[in-house]
Amino acid sequence: MTSKSLSPPLRRTGGRKASPPPKRAWKPGNLLAPVPVVLVSCGGFRGFPPNLITIAWVGTVCSEPPMVSIAVRPERFSFPMLKKTGQFVVNLPSADLARHVDWCGVKSGRDVDKFAATGLTPLPGSRVSCPIVAECPVNLECRTTKTIPLGSHTLFLAEIVAVQVSASLLDGKGRLALEKAGLIAYLHGDYAALGQTIGRFGFSVRKRRGGKPRRS
Repeated sequence: MTSKSLSPPLRRTGGRKASPPPKRAWKPGNLLAPVPVVLVSCGGFRGFPPNLITIAWVGTVCSEPPMVSIAVRPERFSFPMLKKTGQFVVNLPSADLARHVDWCGVKSGRDVDKFAATGLTPLPGSRVSCPIVAECPVNLECRTTKTIPLGSHTLFLAEIVAVQVSASLLDGKGRLALEKAGLIAYLHGDYAALGQTIGRFGFSVRKRRGGKPRRS
């Protein structure tokens, strides 16, 4: 590849390129951040009570079919429910539910009915037998396709078989305005509200009218 085929370096808006900060070696650890924090609902059938578990080790793994993963410690109360039923719902909480999310992460379903204690509303899933959380603006109904023991956690790979969204997030054209959901993230022990939108996918190469690239 010749130098002529390389694109010019991208530069920050509003000034010349700053020198990168110095680096220090650090111990291996889970510093990927921010990450989603979700309420996973499970149980409610096959003899298991409905339960909620707070999970931050969650992510998108495939587009077609749509799939997600959650990682759960085997000692968690929800673990046998997830293993034996093969179904769960990933509920995306908004910022006003942060206290409920944290509480469900430090309390165990062995000791308390989390739906009753939090006042969160269980509603029937459309394609799964476990409940969704009505107060969460987005609910991903999932069926497990594979479990992988990794060490401290077991990874549950699952296909998203249905999605429910709050009607208030749909505009007049039926577009999902997810940016209005007020979702939160997990930042190495802290919960954080998502900040200002700084661009939409592809904005770095999109051109303005007249043929000039858009400024970020």
